[in-house]
Amino acid sequence: MEVRESLLEILNGTLEQLCDHYSAMENPGVDIYEGWTAKDVLGHLTFWHESFARILGALVIGKKPYTLKGKYTELNQRCFDEMRPLTTEQIITRLEAAHHVVQKNILSENLYMIPYKMGSRDYTPEEHLDIVNNHIRSHLKDLEDIKINP
Repeated sequence: MEVRESLLEILNGTLEQLCDHYSAMENPGVDIYEGWTAKDVLGHLTFWHESFARILGALVIGKKPYTLKGKYTELNQRCFDEMRPLTTEQIITRLEAAHHVVQKNILSENLYMIPYKMGSRDYTPEEHLDIVNNHIRSHLKDLEDIKINP
């Protein structure tokens, strides 16, 4: 459990950096990747973090979790359709709410393996925390590499 707690603390720090970055951002409409703005990146991270939170919430109470199904391109389009109408502040609020659910449940002793998406393998809580942190950190690095505040 110590490893899991440490990984959660690392993820907490990464998400704090991410939220601070967006709070200071003047133009979340700037392109980061082809067809993806900085706001789209935030929506993408939030979409996947909400999925993680839903899965954890179900597992902790002994229910079968709903896992996302489809190709990554389809899921990202679904994410864009859902998140693009929202403001950056609304997306951050959703990200923080999802992370609260993660924090509340990830240290449960009832968690052994966590599904990710339909068709992929399950992960230990420690693996999943590490994967989520690396995913967010990778996008955060790309955001930091782009001059977004002229």
